[in-house]
Order: sequence, then C-alpha cells, then structure tokens
Amino acid sequence: MFGSKKTTDNSNSYSSGSPNSINSLVNGTSVDGNITADNDIRIDGKLTGNLVCKGKVIIGAEGNVQGEIICENALIEGTFDGLLKVKDMLIVKDSARITGDVDTDKLNVDGGAVFNVNCKMGSGGAVKSINSKQEPIKLAN
Repeated sequence: MFGSKKTTDNSNSYSSGSPNSINSLVNGTSVDGNITADNDIRIDGKLTGNLVCKGKVIIGAEGNVQGEIICENALIEGTFDGLLKVKDMLIVKDSARITGDVDTDKLNVDGGAVFNVNCKMGSGGAVKSINSKQEPIKLAN
C-alpha cells in the first residue's frame, strides 16, 4: 500500500551500455551483413549473414537467421540455416526449424522441433573463427 518500503527488482530491465544490456532485432526488420555483439542478442526479424556474440543468442519464434553464429549460449525458437557454434548450451524449442551444422558442448532439443543437422558435441569450449577452413562436421555414432 502507500508508504510501504517495497523494493523493485529491475533485473529484467535493460538500459543501453550496461553489462545487462540486450540487443534486439525486432519482427519486420531485416539485416544483410555481419553483427558483433558484446552482450546478449534477440532476433525476431531476419538476419542474413554472420553473428558473433559474447553472450546468449535468442532466435524468437518469428526470427529467421541464415548464415553463421558463434556464441556462448543459444535458445532457438524460430528458423536457423547455416553453421551454429555454441560454446556452452544450445536449447532448441519445439517451434524451431534448424538445418546445417551444429557444434556445441551441451544440447537440449524439445520434441516437435525440426533438427536436420550434422552435430558435434562436447567440444569443451573450443570455438574456431567464423571464416576458418575446417573439415565438415560429422554426426557422431
């Protein structure tokens, strides 16, 4: 009520430039090119190109990425086609459609997701640069 000394948790608030900032590519926005992000990024629009992110990449249900992503963690709800390198944890939700190559340490794929990839797991955090030449990733038996 009035006069109470209730504190407000602003942990979900993001202001530009702070360590908790999140970048956002909103639905209806399209980018052709490369993006480098020091903080988390959420994509609800379309990205055609490469993304290097030091934090978490979220591709929302309406998001569409074609290219290469290197990141710490990823949550995919939308569409991804290309090379995805996740240093720690990749979470694929039931609405996701992923094709291409995946290299991650840990993986969680929800039932119902379309996951048509060559997948390498347990890389121990080794992530090569986006344009490096390498052998194709093969599915482990």
